Amino acid sequence: MEHLPSYISIVFTLSTALIILLIYKASNYSRFLITLITIWLLLQSVVSLSGFYTVTTGSPPRFALLLLPPIFLIATLFFTKKGKVFIDPLDIKMLTLLHVVRIPVELTLYWLFLHKTVPLVMTFEGRNFDIFCGITAPFVYYFGYVKNSLQRGVLIGWNILCLLLLGNIVITALLSAPFSFQQFGFDQPSIALFYFPFIWLPSCIVPIALFAHLATLRKLLKKDDFNLG
Repeated sequence: MEHLPSYISIVFTLSTALIILLIYKASNYSRFLITLITIWLLLQSVVSLSGFYTVTTGSPPRFALLLLPPIFLIATLFFTKKGKVFIDPLDIKMLTLLHVVRIPVELTLYWLFLHKTVPLVMTFEGRNFDIFCGITAPFVYYFGYVKNSLQRGVLIGWNILCLLLLGNIVITALLSAPFSFQQFGFDQPSIALFYFPFIWLPSCIVPIALFAHLATLRKLLKKDDFNLG
């Protein structure tokens, strides 16, 4: 990806750093969490720089190694006693605010489209509406958890909607990549996510956003133990 302007990688790297900082703060500065994320990012950086993920043949695709381990970890947290003990004290305000990172991420995807490394369908000019979550996150944070003026149902609905939008772009990205099941972007397939640092989008940013929504919904749905603060 040497042909890309440096500002694209810089903005994306800073976006990754910001979402990690916010989830770290939401976890009350958990050393376990920040250590785990750091090791995972370093591992995926080394692997991606080797060109491992650029090989798109085979089934299942090597790309699955970016998504499945974080999903397995998230599932473990939600379905084990120790995992729930980790989730329940999380700061719901920070879990909401961190979604603002989806704005620069969407800008990054648009810039990558302009430089012919992802298809139009993966941008906000195509079928990716995930930027809505980033734009509205500060308002939900402020009116929902600072002013306490939004009803619980609105907060639940926003998180569910944003989960659906996240799922939409993940599926779109998978179907736009040059795999055997590709459905979109045949004239300009998605290849950027196979390279460093954009490999961090599926391996770090998406899992953190997914986890933040699920953890927030868990707190919102616990009527007997709900604390906006």
